[in-house]
Amino acid sequence: MSRVPLKSAREIEIMRRAGALVADTFRVLAPYVKPGVTLKELDQLAEEHIRKAGAIPAYLGYGPKNNPFPGTICASVNEVICHGIPDARELKDGDIIGVDIGVLLDGYYGDACTTYTVGQVSAEVQGLVDTTRESLKDALDLVKPGARLGDIGHAIQSLAEGRGYGVVREYTGHGIGKRLHEEPTVLHYGARYTGLKLQPGMVFTIEPMVNLGRPETRLLADGWTVVTADSSPSAQFEHTVVVTAKGHEILTV
Repeated sequence: MSRVPLKSAREIEIMRRAGALVADTFRVLAPYVKPGVTLKELDQLAEEHIRKAGAIPAYLGYGPKNNPFPGTICASVNEVICHGIPDARELKDGDIIGVDIGVLLDGYYGDACTTYTVGQVSAEVQGLVDTTRESLKDALDLVKPGARLGDIGHAIQSLAEGRGYGVVREYTGHGIGKRLHEEPTVLHYGARYTGLKLQPGMVFTIEPMVNLGRPETRLLADGWTVVTADSSPSAQFEHTVVVTAKGHEILTV
């Protein structure tokens, strides 16, 4: 029997509103993602918008009591893969920044990530960003009852590695609902026809992290920031998705 909680229509409707707030927060931030803006300024804009909507920033204070995450958003610039801390760093022309946003609204979570390009980026970096976005789309297209989690991981791995990029192994997608992280674990690599069989009512994130270089990672001394081991740029895209009777619905658009 699956340990993955199945969401009711009422729960999905609340999560749809949480996801819509996440998407709306990205729209608020987008005009400010430009050279000279600090990560902290983006963080403050996101927190103000989320709280004004009657929700709670999901990441602020998340984690161990002796080292809670200090920001509303994860702001991951260039070689930072995920969990980048929003600080006084200024964005520069040619940077990329992965912005990960989570909210808690009426007891349920929404969670998504997008990678923005800042000014004019190199063709090499643009190719990385485009491939990561495409890999998420390919994976989402497979979500339907009877599909398996291995199909999702295989789609991402096949596209990204087929173009010479490294797919991060250590950090994954996850179930989501009343808790930010639930079952199942959603790997971004794998074999077709393997893993958990999807059922209507399952809600989870798919969030490929793809490196321009090798897939290996390194955790910095702050206990949060994850960077590429070879200092190459990394991109990430994420959506929260629910399996429906006929296929799927993306909750964070």
